[in-house]
Amino acid sequence: MTSVEGWQATLEAEGHLASEAASAIVSLHGDRGARAIEAVSEERVKEYRDFTVVVGHSEEHVVENGGCTCKDSEYNLDREDPSQRCWHVLAVEIARRIDRVDHHDMWYSDVREFL
Repeated sequence: MTSVEGWQATLEAEGHLASEAASAIVSLHGDRGARAIEAVSEERVKEYRDFTVVVGHSEEHVVENGGCTCKDSEYNLDREDPSQRCWHVLAVEIARRIDRVDHHDMWYSDVREFL
């Protein structure tokens, strides 16, 4: 089991963000992990009918199939390495495992027009 699989399994087993899992996430992912935990605790992971979105402080990022629309994902990270994920992807992975995704029964593509 990899380090990433370890914290993911801990979250699934606990059903909440216990300190052991939070420490493992921050230890492995650094500031990205800390920002992801903050986003989850602030309920900034939103799931629409068509996309999952993480609300940042200045913009929103679409997370899909383990990838993200942010510049960090595009330029700095190796998509094939599960330990290299932007904080938006980490936030979605955490939120899904502890049932902290804010569900919206609408299309993000429709909502996006108003933002």
